[in-house]
Amino acid sequence: MRREQSDIAGRKMSCWLWKETLALAEDYLFFCSISTQPAPPPPSESAAAMRRLAQDMETQHHARFHSLAQTFLQQCGQDPCSSLRKVMEELVGDGQLNWGRVVSLFTFTGVLARQLREQDGTKPGLDPGQGQDLGQGPSSCRGLAETIADYLGEEKKDWMLENDSWEGFCKFSRSAREVNQDSSMKTALFAAAGVGIAGLTFLLGCD
Repeated sequence: MRREQSDIAGRKMSCWLWKETLALAEDYLFFCSISTQPAPPPPSESAAAMRRLAQDMETQHHARFHSLAQTFLQQCGQDPCSSLRKVMEELVGDGQLNWGRVVSLFTFTGVLARQLREQDGTKPGLDPGQGQDLGQGPSSCRGLAETIADYLGEEKKDWMLENDSWEGFCKFSRSAREVNQDSSMKTALFAAAGVGIAGLTFLLGCD
């Protein structure tokens, strides 16, 4: 009986985590996809933190992320979501997940979503808070966001819960804001991304 209750609680927790991760991913991909119109305010502290840290990381590794996204689009065929799953596994690399690699995952997918939109010539769609897709077809931002949610909210849910989920990410972000750009935490954040990016470069066969 206790085991059944534990399983039910685990499924409920997983569902909650998946939904929160999906909302966060949709917000960031929408934020990356809009160009001329002003971005709506982030729906949560975690969304605001992801926008800030992922944009910092994209600036830090701008050329590499954009080169990788272009190579990815040339290789992924008609189903970028399944290919993105392989990329996520490679970004983790040695299996040691950390917030730096989570941010690098969002950063890469945001660059990818922007390039997909430019490639397809589609409009970004409505505010994800209204429950609308951010594009059409298999390359929609919704599909990419669901892929992130499936990976972090289900496959990596144990790690997420052990690290206080997105509240833990907010704590990490607040700590990062309190220290300067040359701090060990900031260095560790980008170093973790660099490890993942190196693996991704190898996976996609980039120079």
